[in-house]
Amino acid sequence: MNVMANLESRENRAFAYEIKYLVPSEQALELREWARGCMRPDPNTASGTGDGYRITSLYYDTEQLDVFHKKGSFGRCKYRVRRYDASHMVFLERKLRSERLVTKRRTLVNLSELERLRQDECDLRWSGAWFQRRMIARDMNPSCQISYQRTALVSENPSGLVRLTLDEDLRAWKVNGPAFHAIAAGRLLMRNHMILEMKFRLGMPAMFKQALEKYRLEAQPISKYRLAVTGLGYAPPTAPLETRMLQAETAYA
Repeated sequence: MNVMANLESRENRAFAYEIKYLVPSEQALELREWARGCMRPDPNTASGTGDGYRITSLYYDTEQLDVFHKKGSFGRCKYRVRRYDASHMVFLERKLRSERLVTKRRTLVNLSELERLRQDECDLRWSGAWFQRRMIARDMNPSCQISYQRTALVSENPSGLVRLTLDEDLRAWKVNGPAFHAIAAGRLLMRNHMILEMKFRLGMPAMFKQALEKYRLEAQPISKYRLAVTGLGYAPPTAPLETRMLQAETAYA
């Protein structure tokens, strides 16, 4: 994925709305074709590869899974290391959510620099020091790896850029440190659904409202991290949606 020049300039993202929907795969395929007819591929996709790419992330949590249990301030932030396709560059990322309002801080580093995150002291001259200091202060370590295939489409309205993504082939791995597993196998978390996200500033665009009416979609508080934690057996599900997805995948095992 040839996107690093573009993504590096967006280290600190402005607030935006991100609304998620769980969509049956057959319906999601139809919705994707509809979106391709009125939107264009995200410019961050590599030239010549269409509108898709793979995202793989290492998610951080405490030993007690305070992020999963939304304990205090842990419930408002997710910390992760994000990789696009097989790039040798990765992002150290903090995602802060307040209801449906989201902001991100991300810093680009070389894949080899992740070894720094194993150390108990950080070099303040390193661009990723802000991330490492927070992990040390919060006693957080990588808890799992999550990977999925994403379709990403964009358009504009008077409020600025709007974005639609569809995520499929969602898989998870247990990890022991800041290093990525090869994209093979892994625990399949979702077999017959995709996750749709609509991202925009200010009011919802008319085209998204039309899609919601056409496909009768209702927003759901679905979290890839929560599905991974329950799917890997770290903790029992705490919400009906997590229970339903876990039961569905267990039936295939």
